Amino acid sequence: MSSESPKLRVQFAHGLESSPQGSKARLLAAHFAACTPAMDTRVFSSCVHVHAETLRSFQPDVLIGSSFGGAVVVELLRRGLWKGPTLLLAQAALHYDPSATLPEGVPVTLVHGRNDDIVNIEDSRRLSRTGSPELVELLERDDDHPLSRLVESGELIKLVQQVAAGKPAQVR
Repeated sequence: MSSESPKLRVQFAHGLESSPQGSKARLLAAHFAACTPAMDTRVFSSCVHVHAETLRSFQPDVLIGSSFGGAVVVELLRRGLWKGPTLLLAQAALHYDPSATLPEGVPVTLVHGRNDDIVNIEDSRRLSRTGSPELVELLERDDDHPLSRLVESGELIKLVQQVAAGKPAQVR
């Protein structure tokens, strides 16, 4: 018997073009105790509700949002429903609410690809200047909107572990 520590509990809010069976969701499920609730992405408020309920029942260690799911996560943060380690991947919060900001006191790491042709990287730059400066970090990557390199290389797994541990991101 190994004395392996319990798996990190990761809640994932997928993007518009994804699902609980998408590549990020599958990768997270392979490495963590992951929960990726299905969302009807046609109704933003219902997606926020689904994730608010999941937060209460699943009680994750880390909350992750990708693109549209990033907008959902930022809304959960705004409402004070989550204050723990957060990872935003090519987040689209400013698309849904141009006045979106990160709350004070919440550790948030944003990752955005410089070659993103769906969501402008400037949105993540702007969002990363809100919240508590000592707790917010933006990682700009030579990657596309789905952050394919981050996912395919497995670096996403290391990043989730670092975010959960409250360590500055070392993945490059």
